[in-house]
Amino acid sequence: MTKGDNKNLKIKNVLLTVYHKEPALPLIKELHKLGVTFYSTGGTLKFLEKNDIPAVSIESVTSYPSIFDGRVKTLHPKVFGGILSKKSEESHIEELKKYEIPEIDMVIVDLYPFEETLISGGSFEDLIEKIDIGGISLIRAAAKNFNDVWTVPSSKNYKECVEIINSQNGSISYEQRKSFAAKAFDVSSHYDIMIYNFLSEEQPESFKASIPESNVLRYGENPHQKGVFYGDINKIFNKIQGKSLSYNNLLDIESALGLINEFEEPTFAIIKHNNACGVASSNNITDAYKKALSSNPIAAFGGILIANRNITEDCAYCINKLFFEVIIAPGYNSKAIEILSSKEKRIILELKDKEFGNKQYRSLLNGVLEQDKDKSLKTENDWDFVTKLKPSKIESEDLIFANKIVKHTKSNAIILAKDKHLLGSGTGQTSRVDALKQAIEKAKEFGFDLNGAVMASDAFFPFPDCAEIAHKEGITSIIQPGGSIRDEESIKFCNNNKMSMIFTKLRHFKH
Repeated sequence: MTKGDNKNLKIKNVLLTVYHKEPALPLIKELHKLGVTFYSTGGTLKFLEKNDIPAVSIESVTSYPSIFDGRVKTLHPKVFGGILSKKSEESHIEELKKYEIPEIDMVIVDLYPFEETLISGGSFEDLIEKIDIGGISLIRAAAKNFNDVWTVPSSKNYKECVEIINSQNGSISYEQRKSFAAKAFDVSSHYDIMIYNFLSEEQPESFKASIPESNVLRYGENPHQKGVFYGDINKIFNKIQGKSLSYNNLLDIESALGLINEFEEPTFAIIKHNNACGVASSNNITDAYKKALSSNPIAAFGGILIANRNITEDCAYCINKLFFEVIIAPGYNSKAIEILSSKEKRIILELKDKEFGNKQYRSLLNGVLEQDKDKSLKTENDWDFVTKLKPSKIESEDLIFANKIVKHTKSNAIILAKDKHLLGSGTGQTSRVDALKQAIEKAKEFGFDLNGAVMASDAFFPFPDCAEIAHKEGITSIIQPGGSIRDEESIKFCNNNKMSMIFTKLRHFKH
């Protein structure tokens, strides 16, 4: 990269156009103390006058009024010439004088809030009007000519600007200007991507994503891998205490939230390596935790805990006996926080927002996969009762419970449950039979009686063998998508052995 003059720039002339006025006032006042000349237009000019800050109107420079309801204000050679001219080029200096173009040393812009309007559900017409043209052009022009111009593209930068002005007596270094130019193109590219994704709707021609916040992690999935999280985790959680979240913590938290959001009644889940090793629903959250822990107390060690009810003192007392990495809940009473915070590194998160997007992305090969999140789940009204025997009321409740868990379990997946309590799970197996055998083995390892239990599968049974194995263990009811060419063989076996089976016609693969 070829550097410019690598000199400090003394600020003399500032072009200011901001949507949100008040946040800019401290910066404006610091610049005013330096005796700079402000150039502005429209509402920003009125704001300066209101605060007794003298300014030159853009209209007086261009000899053109603001036209088309303010759509065209700064788009003029006399504005952009002052920004894009090279101050070290004699010919440029001469042209500035010839055409009476004022030199601009600093450009401060706060764009029309397109993204905020989109998030708040603004109308199509309002969103179109919130597409900034002049502001984005000013940012790009000033950023391109950062050798001679300091560009401030966002209100997020004001505090840093004030610190630079105060510590450097109103001048800014080449490296600082270059850094702000990078911020400017970050702002402009993010702005354009938001607009593109809005206008392209469901049929974008290319993949474009922009997340302005980033957090460098201690490492990635393993210590020898670098890791960064792009996003604002503070919008989802209030962090009460604990160390920084790791790459693997974040993966498990994503899985935990997806699962717990399926449940309405008091439910507790324990997640390990993206799979639930303990889940239970009950009348109160303490009992739900005790049952969830009993599902697999060995796997629970070092896991992620999540509840859909506030954590009480009694519940916290029970939880505190377990070593775990993270706990998530909608709230905690003061005694619960006191108990749980006894270990400083333990991460305690209060859930603020459980809805965060409808798309999933995965990078692979030389591209990115995108899909809709799996937010579908068949209710009892949608079931296809394919056997002569129908499940009892209690079995139906357990089938619903088990189907919610299997949806969030790595394929091939089998879930065994009874009394809204996870008894055993088979996760990530290459064979559905192996997944079932693993689930049975785990249930027996922790002393659970499978007589009267139910079974959920994330995909259909290609053969009746799973139904046969389940029957031998005392399992009485099955829920699965159906869709195999051999479905009739599984149905026949269930009918001959007084088992009930439900088809949901909805597969839940998870890879």
